[in-house]
Amino acid sequence: MRIFIAILLLGLSSSFSLFAADDKPLEEYAYYGFEPEIVTNYISNRNKLGYVRISVELMVKKPEDLVSLERHDPLLRAAIVEILGNQTEDKVKSLTGKEEIRRECYKMVNRLLEQETGKELVVNLLFTKYLYD
Repeated sequence: MRIFIAILLLGLSSSFSLFAADDKPLEEYAYYGFEPEIVTNYISNRNKLGYVRISVELMVKKPEDLVSLERHDPLLRAAIVEILGNQTEDKVKSLTGKEEIRRECYKMVNRLLEQETGKELVVNLLFTKYLYD
């Protein structure tokens, strides 16, 4: 029964076009997630080591750009780890600090991609998981 419903829904969805009301094609965004999650230390105010564990998703306009992201995954991951490792405990644990870190990672990722590919591929960078201690 589930297969029948899935086929029916697939048939219905294929009959609708990917156009907005004004007949312009809709954007096709794609997401690239770093696997495994990124875990690193940060500068702690206490005598014990602080760590942050995040899941990062990069949003691109074209699904074809995912190949470039996969190719440059180690470079991008290392840049994000370096940014996180240079943060203070107060910044890591505050909402405004988290947003500043996200923006800094976004800018660095695009800067590196522009150096490597000649264009900024990432439309947005999202932290889908953000845990710290």
